[in-house]
Amino acid sequence: MSETRDAALSSKAWPFEEARRVLKRYAKKPPEKGYVLFETGYGPSGLPHIGTFGEVLRTTMIKRAFEEISDIPTKLVCFSDDLDGMRKVPGNVPQREMLEEHMHKPLTSVPDPFGTHESFGHHNNAMLRRFLDTFGFEYEFYSAREFYRSGQFDEVLLRACEKYDEIMAVMLKSLREERAQTYSIFLPIHPETGRVMYVPMKEVNAKDGTITFDDEDGNEMTLPVTGGNVKLQWKPDFGARWAALDVDFEMYGKEHATNTAIYDRICEILGGKKPEHFSYELFLDENGQKISKSSGNGISIDQWLTYASTESLSYFMFLKPKTAKRMYFDVIPKAVDEYHQQLRAYETQDVKARLNNPVWHIHGGDVPKSDMVVPFSMLLNLASVSSAEDKSQLWGFIQRYAPEATPETNPGMDAAAGHAVRYFNDFVKPTKVFRAPTDLEREALEDLRDRLKGWDGGLDAEALQSMVFAVGKERFDPLRDWFKALYQVLLGADQGPRFGGFIALYGVEETVALIDDALAGKLTSA
Repeated sequence: MSETRDAALSSKAWPFEEARRVLKRYAKKPPEKGYVLFETGYGPSGLPHIGTFGEVLRTTMIKRAFEEISDIPTKLVCFSDDLDGMRKVPGNVPQREMLEEHMHKPLTSVPDPFGTHESFGHHNNAMLRRFLDTFGFEYEFYSAREFYRSGQFDEVLLRACEKYDEIMAVMLKSLREERAQTYSIFLPIHPETGRVMYVPMKEVNAKDGTITFDDEDGNEMTLPVTGGNVKLQWKPDFGARWAALDVDFEMYGKEHATNTAIYDRICEILGGKKPEHFSYELFLDENGQKISKSSGNGISIDQWLTYASTESLSYFMFLKPKTAKRMYFDVIPKAVDEYHQQLRAYETQDVKARLNNPVWHIHGGDVPKSDMVVPFSMLLNLASVSSAEDKSQLWGFIQRYAPEATPETNPGMDAAAGHAVRYFNDFVKPTKVFRAPTDLEREALEDLRDRLKGWDGGLDAEALQSMVFAVGKERFDPLRDWFKALYQVLLGADQGPRFGGFIALYGVEETVALIDDALAGKLTSA
């Protein structure tokens, strides 16, 4: 056994813990289908959001962890429930009045309001796949429309006819009395209007594989459950899909957790083996509300990638999946810098520590080196004091601090410089508020300026930090009041970088000029 596999079998990183649970399923014999199947589901009722991406990413991390501890082949299926009826019009799409005319039709039968695809469902599926392809995921895409219509689901649907009463008994326990009176696990698709109908069954004929019901106008109809004429309600659909595909693992948000026993039991009734599950906490927007596809609140994948790398987003997704996370633009700088801190740590770690490091799971063990010679948070401060409109302005400072760095040799650094300029102008600049120094702060700033004027220690960040520290130590208790004053008076912010590192990057003479501007009141009047 390799050293890596040995360490993986005892690693406490959550993807390895989940992978070991999946491996236990096949402790006695390998899967008859020849591979372990990881599935992630998606309801294309609106534009894909960042939580959907997180679900696929995290499942991929568990799949990679499984591949490290086992030689059994794996497969990831991304399943879109695009036969679901459109129950409300999303608030973030064009032509909403047109969509109103197609309520309750399957999403793949609703015209595309963007005018680019065969249907609204096809459009949203394409968006999802583009997002996933951006991150290089290896997956097979399954469309519910094709799954139902092609016959791949027929065997399970016919079995659902045979086991109708048993499945209904499971479902009825979970429903309110009023809903239970008209509930059916089968949802017929009207052959004329194309709408998904929520109607009670008059007869379920297991022998013929048909259902009989009255449509909304009272006309009696009989349809075969096969061939895409009927779909399952979403809860039975979950369990039926597990049975049909022989799914080994699926994760979902905590809103599904209370239904897990229902999904499992229906899977078993239909002849399947319930999979391993993982319930994660929700992503929240800036107001603490759940991120929703239909309302389009929170931050999107495209928005994150405007200000930071794909890897920083993956890092954010890795952290504490069992904890609800507020996900808004202000979490981006910290995620970028922590990701690069972990890259640098990885180089010095042993095998056990590496497997616990988020970057192993982000990169599947093929971890690159960080080329960020300046932290993202420092780039934001540089953009602030230099009023940068273009990343080339930041490179002037970067190359004085790290002469060997270039946009060509440090492409990650170059991309981050561009991201920092955009982030500063969009989020930091509009909220910057400078204040005038107090008498004590003015005295300290004059002392710091005078010491910098006589400085002959070069751009040694640690030496400069010691000098800044010494100036504050003489006057401030607690010392953090001194650093808070530096940030508020010179940078227009409540928090900031290690100030010695900032001086080394920005320049000694430039920092002297910045202090003079602050003392003269030029920053507060700008």
